[in-house]
Amino acid sequence: MFFSAINQTIVSTAMPRIIAILGGMDYYTWVITIYMLTSTISTVLVGKLSDIYGRKPFILSGIVLFIIGAFLTGFSQNIIQLIVYRGIQGLGAGIIMASAFTAVGDLFSPRERGKWTGVMMAVFGFSSVIGPALGGWIVDHMDWEWVFWIFLPLGIVAFFMILALFPKTERRPSETIDYWGSLFLTVAIVTLLLGFTLVGKTMGDVTYSWGSPMIIGLFAAAAVSAFIFVLVEAKAKSPVLPLHLFRNDIVTISNLSGFLMNAGMLGALIYIPFFVQGVQGVSPTYSGYITMPMSIAMVVLSSITGRWITKTGKYKKFALSGIFIMCAGMVMMAFMSNLTIAVFSMIVFGLGLGLGMPVFSLTVQNAVRPSELGVATASSQLFRNLGGTIGIAIMGTVMSSSLVKNLETATAQAGGYDLSQMNPELASQLDDLHNPELLLNQPAIEEIQASLPANVQEIFAQMMETLREALSASLTTVFLSGAAALLIALLLVVFLREIPLRTTNREAPADASDSE
Repeated sequence: MFFSAINQTIVSTAMPRIIAILGGMDYYTWVITIYMLTSTISTVLVGKLSDIYGRKPFILSGIVLFIIGAFLTGFSQNIIQLIVYRGIQGLGAGIIMASAFTAVGDLFSPRERGKWTGVMMAVFGFSSVIGPALGGWIVDHMDWEWVFWIFLPLGIVAFFMILALFPKTERRPSETIDYWGSLFLTVAIVTLLLGFTLVGKTMGDVTYSWGSPMIIGLFAAAAVSAFIFVLVEAKAKSPVLPLHLFRNDIVTISNLSGFLMNAGMLGALIYIPFFVQGVQGVSPTYSGYITMPMSIAMVVLSSITGRWITKTGKYKKFALSGIFIMCAGMVMMAFMSNLTIAVFSMIVFGLGLGLGMPVFSLTVQNAVRPSELGVATASSQLFRNLGGTIGIAIMGTVMSSSLVKNLETATAQAGGYDLSQMNPELASQLDDLHNPELLLNQPAIEEIQASLPANVQEIFAQMMETLREALSASLTTVFLSGAAALLIALLLVVFLREIPLRTTNREAPADASDSE
């Protein structure tokens, strides 16, 4: 888990420098998109396959794929190679993530599993603490290739230790593989995620709005593929994602809650740098230190929460309190006015994450038969991935639409800017500065300011202040939208049925009929 997670988080701060070296800024989003697509698909497909053939081969193959992808990524000569090799990494990462959480289910009973699920979440949180800082340090002091190579020995060690020590799980090779279901599920996921990823993006001279033919076409293809997938699964002997799982109210509520948690969390958290760097003017290096307390709070409380669940055998109160605290932290973010409040709100949010995040994989695993552990865990991972992607897209739309309105309001309150007396070229240059991303690039602001005549400096300063005010107001809307998603998740968890955590993996769940 650490090998996979650290290789995800270490890249975030290093990627702008890597793209600057390789070129191809227009394809920058595809480096992220391809990783997300391939990891989501492999997560879902490997769930059922590992139920049939056992977990061990898939953990090992996931590590091998990830090592190959990371090794090749370091040899990328251009952006296209980087995208292809990151896609291979994504395949490995999806297999590792799904198999690692499911493996905990193989090794420990649900009651004991709470402790280890908390540890797994803490490991992921720990990687998010050190990953970004380490990635920035590597590209500043070493060749960028070492971002992908530095942890390869850890992957090799993990491979041989699992090969030697991980127990074999029961195989059921007599079951057939659901090829048609896998195909239509893959097409549905790819088109859906592509649609939500591309919306609002500009590729070349084309901007993909919500109403553009490309986005409508992708969503239509996703809907048709999903419909055909449901028809296929209803008749499949061994479905890749059994529909009867969703007749189980615990599975359905847990997955929907995970979807909304990730939608609110990721959709809003990616905009924290806009406040820290854009509104407050903090450098990217120190911005990482400001957000670090959130990850530390999550790491500590995830470990403690897992132990509490194991000790008490209860999980619903942790889910309720965790989402409530996350919601409170998000509301605090909506109204933060300085860095002290920002740090405090992120600590509160991190505490909520630590309480709530370990719960939902556990509830899903506890509510299904042990023979369906892999596919049930994969469904949980799928809903979280979809929630994060869809949340980011929707929050992006909220951000851009509210920014336009707030910028108009802030400009009007400032009395506007008289650019009529300037030469047309200078006036056009100033008029193009209404872009919030400019606030994230302090050196660019200083460079522009130094190039302007002395009599324009005051106007430029006013424009930057107006942009900061508009950005701050827009971020309030974004964070409140995230809080609303978390509030819906909280209401869902109220109806989450709590059943005893089993103390063995050999029993079928007594209370949680999967309604076959």
